[in-house]
Amino acid sequence: MKFVKSIELGDPSSNKQNFIDLRLRLMCCRYWLLDLWDCHDMVFPFWRLYWNKNEGGQLIHQNTVYEMDANHIYIIPPFTSFSSQFKKNHRYSTGIHVSGKQFSHNINEKDYLEHSLIHFFIHFNLGVPFDSVYPGILKIEMTDYLKERLEYLTDRLKLENKDFKLTFNLKLQAFIKEALTNIGPELWKTTIIDERVLKVIRYVEANIEKKLKNTDMSSLINMAPNSFARLFKEEMQITLHNFIQNRKIAKSCELFEHTDNSIEEVAYNLGFSDRYHFSRVFKAVTGLTPAVYKSGRYT
Repeated sequence: MKFVKSIELGDPSSNKQNFIDLRLRLMCCRYWLLDLWDCHDMVFPFWRLYWNKNEGGQLIHQNTVYEMDANHIYIIPPFTSFSSQFKKNHRYSTGIHVSGKQFSHNINEKDYLEHSLIHFFIHFNLGVPFDSVYPGILKIEMTDYLKERLEYLTDRLKLENKDFKLTFNLKLQAFIKEALTNIGPELWKTTIIDERVLKVIRYVEANIEKKLKNTDMSSLINMAPNSFARLFKEEMQITLHNFIQNRKIAKSCELFEHTDNSIEEVAYNLGFSDRYHFSRVFKAVTGLTPAVYKSGRYT
């Protein structure tokens, strides 16, 4: 048997194709019974997908109230400031207050429809540059395909909440990607980025644990620091300094979700001078302290 080394020999066409590299990373996926969902002024550095099986849930963004229903999925891009509440048990006007429990196979949903919010959510990232889009709340109409996938996912989450099999992972990723295809093209305009800015963004992602300076970034693309700072702000609608902070906090959230690292270890591994500096930046970006985020007292 002869091993073919040239990749090109596997494609009979001379027409080269360009594909978009979407790096979907899952952070968590849960199915909960919520008794209380008073969460105010939240901002997170990752995507959030919500679906409620019954009515009563609300999302608020820039004075617009979204009455959630079972016929729609709600997608919230990174760094969107928003609030949530369960109308039947609304107690707090500030802060983050959540109570409830994980669904299990021995819980009958019908017993909770009137008094609890049956809530499904996913946290995920898409990678650069797709985590830098316009903020807002996106209302996606439920299709037969999405409904079928959702029924499978919620049924499986009642049985397993930790070690997911390959089939579950594939169907979860397919569900997210299908939901994203229903978003209008206007959302993705910010992903058309100047190649010089994109090169720096990729460098930031690959070296997120380092202390990154404007002068180092600008030298990568042979621009004066002030000129590059202006270009970056024009392209990304955020300063380079704030962008780097946001990406470091996004990485820290990922570490909190997938490792047992302490707050001190995460701060050190991401190039912060100490835990207190890291905590100040984390609170400024997310509205939460690292300890509250690590505890999982939010949805």
